Amino acid sequence: MFFASDNAGPALPGVMQRVTDANAGYAMPYGADEIMDEVRAGLRAAFEAPEAAVYLVATGTAANVLALACYAQPWQTVFCSEVAHVQEDECNAPEFYSGGAKLSLVAGGDKMTPAALRARIAAEEVRGVHGPQRGPVSITQVTERGQVYTLDELGALTTVAKDFGLPVHLDGARFANALVALGCTPAEMTWRAGVDVVSFGGTKNGCLGVEAVVFFDAEKAWEFELRRKRGAHLFSKHRYLSAQMAGYLQDGAWLDAARSANANCARLATGLEARGAEFVHPPQANMIFARFPRGVHQRLHEAGARYYVWEGALEGADRDEMLTARLVCDWSITAEQIDLFLSHFDK
Repeated sequence: MFFASDNAGPALPGVMQRVTDANAGYAMPYGADEIMDEVRAGLRAAFEAPEAAVYLVATGTAANVLALACYAQPWQTVFCSEVAHVQEDECNAPEFYSGGAKLSLVAGGDKMTPAALRARIAAEEVRGVHGPQRGPVSITQVTERGQVYTLDELGALTTVAKDFGLPVHLDGARFANALVALGCTPAEMTWRAGVDVVSFGGTKNGCLGVEAVVFFDAEKAWEFELRRKRGAHLFSKHRYLSAQMAGYLQDGAWLDAARSANANCARLATGLEARGAEFVHPPQANMIFARFPRGVHQRLHEAGARYYVWEGALEGADRDEMLTARLVCDWSITAEQIDLFLSHFDK
């Protein structure tokens, strides 16, 4: 009954097999391995972007901040939601790797609206040399609260960015979960919608630890290579990153894993709704924010369930007080685990 994070689950068998296969003999280092050629071709094909520049790093933070640094000068600001991962969970890494660019938060929670984004962008570059200059827009898909931007919503945000001549970064730590939820293609959710660079997540969806950075305009490719090296994120034994991503892409494993995670989440959400849980945000991918009584939370934790109590304290005498849970499903959670979790609501 482990719903704490999709970072906590096992790697996909195909990913593990490719890593094992790569562990034979010798391979050129620093991304010159033959497996990386396969990865590059696979991602270009998936995104229908034959000229895209494709790179690998080991963490989502590295993918996000190195990509943003290529578009954000130290005197600029990055526009993002109030709860974006680059704002709440990366220890000021965007500021560090960009040499000091700040973040400007767009009001409205996890999902930015075009009106709010336009107002926030317009509020900058009004103090001349004394204030921050406008920089890239960063959109999180799936959002940090489990919501998914529709293609129209993405397009509306990128239109605002382009009206100001600003590039757009997509934080796709849960890219595959959003993609299968929308039933669209990678191209439709990125460059066709106006995205310039995407952090294509693998770790949360069945890899050991690998993320891709895909530039749809290769103009930034060399700068990214320099920033990756200078930032200590260029792996010498790069083939083990390549092997993970190759296994992830092979035979559509990344899509199958996301479908499983989303289906697990839907099963859990249906069961929670039937038992009276209140959804804070509509579950749209593989993450749920739901409110139910402290007594149920306590019973679940005593039974061995693992998830985060997002709002409120698990300890307390008032067993009827409503607390918010964050529940995340990965590809490997079984129907039996989900049903066991739900059974504790009925005791």
